[in-house]
Amino acid sequence: MRGDLEWGSVPGLVRSAVERYPDVEAVVEGRTRVTYAELGARVERSAAACLAHGIEPGDRVAIWAPNTLDWIVAALGAVSAGAVLVPLNTRFKGAEAADVLRRSGARLLFVTGTFLGTSYVASLRRAVGEGEGLPALEQVVVLADDAPADYRTLKDFLASGEGVGTAEVRDRAAAVEGVWPSDIVFTSGTTGRPKGAVITHAQTLRAYEIWSDLAGLRQGDRYLIVNPFFHTFGYKAGVIACLMRGATMIPQPVFNVDTVLANIASEAVSVLPGPPTLLQSLLDHPARTSYDLSALRLVVTGAAVVPLTLVERLRDELGVATVLTAYGLSEASGIVTMCRRGDAPSVIASTSGRAIPDTEVRVEAPLGEPGEVLVRGFNVMRGYFEDEASTSEVLSPDGWLRTGDVGVLDEAGNLRITDRLKDMFIAGGFNAYPAEIEQLLSLHPDVTDVAVIGVPDARLGEVGKAYVVRREGAVLTADDLIAWARREMANYKVPRAVEFVGELPRNASGKVVKGELRAMGEW
Repeated sequence: MRGDLEWGSVPGLVRSAVERYPDVEAVVEGRTRVTYAELGARVERSAAACLAHGIEPGDRVAIWAPNTLDWIVAALGAVSAGAVLVPLNTRFKGAEAADVLRRSGARLLFVTGTFLGTSYVASLRRAVGEGEGLPALEQVVVLADDAPADYRTLKDFLASGEGVGTAEVRDRAAAVEGVWPSDIVFTSGTTGRPKGAVITHAQTLRAYEIWSDLAGLRQGDRYLIVNPFFHTFGYKAGVIACLMRGATMIPQPVFNVDTVLANIASEAVSVLPGPPTLLQSLLDHPARTSYDLSALRLVVTGAAVVPLTLVERLRDELGVATVLTAYGLSEASGIVTMCRRGDAPSVIASTSGRAIPDTEVRVEAPLGEPGEVLVRGFNVMRGYFEDEASTSEVLSPDGWLRTGDVGVLDEAGNLRITDRLKDMFIAGGFNAYPAEIEQLLSLHPDVTDVAVIGVPDARLGEVGKAYVVRREGAVLTADDLIAWARREMANYKVPRAVEFVGELPRNASGKVVKGELRAMGEW
């Protein structure tokens, strides 16, 4: 049965999971083990606190935190109160997070305390103090044991909802309709301006029922979620899919191959989606054979062409029965094409599979030739949040979404992504957009012109290289600019190399000719 028809909404899915799998482990986080019944109770407490705060259907609630049980509870509580979830990238600096909070008009924010040595609270407070402020943001809830005087801890926030009755919470959750927005995923485009793809409850449920079916996810699976929850791949192919099947979620906040191996062995992990770099590092780990990885049966990867040897090694060396590849983007609910179980290893390694059911994929080129990939179907976003101009650029009147990706379709309908029209490059699994990075670098007082391209990197796949025109008389060095960039932007956006030039190559219309930059030589 179609997911949107079976559950109606994400809160409907949560309620169903509680009823169907009450005693099944829902989330494992260290020594904390929570059943689906217990998870449901926590989510209702979170929703009650949202109601006590005055959150109304359609209000935006943001969350800026790594993969944890608290993230799951806060997010599902917010959508159960009818709110629209706005996940923030944990790699963001304060100014980047504040920009998305401002654009989305979020009324409530859940934020981690300290993560990877950075105080997110201090980063946010500094950005708000230096910027335009966040007039819509009424409350910040810190997912930690302490918080500044004007913020609240999660414990205090949850306690504030104790006066809200269970019946009121369940009535609100039951009132949520499938056509309502469930989340807004902000993804920067070529203009460097963050744009939020609006996805509904019905789209989410229908898409990830399909994903779960094609992947073969089932009750009893133990799912290590390394993909960040702020990505559709982490939240929807992870949390939402597990709720659908009664699988156990094991969130991992940071990718570390030693931790991955330890978790697979100690928790008998059977499902491990992730980028090819994660899988490669797992296979190549010198101590891999000392871990019991025999429970691992399903691997799903994407966002890059997977080497055939990787697929073969996962099957032969680890005994993984099912290895699948897929392709998606936020504007299409995170899923467009997917391989099927039983596909030949060569198909899985060289393509991203075929269009998922009830969707269409076409390439603006003859069969077998590269062209822009277009998608049409139930999975295509309603539009960019409060941005009609950008929406009209990518959505045609008859429903086709221009992905900006270049691909090739074969006779069987398998899609192979070959390039990106938007110049985006993928650094360590994160989408990096040159125009956004250029915009940030241009804020340096000694930079008068700049262009960024993606270049190959053995460890991260691709990294940024900046071609910079210095202000006359400036003595700015490459190391100076890279150090400055590390303070101003997320790490994956920071150029790993800087080359100073007298001027950038431009065409007659004034646009930088990046092909000439790429031809300037290997580095």
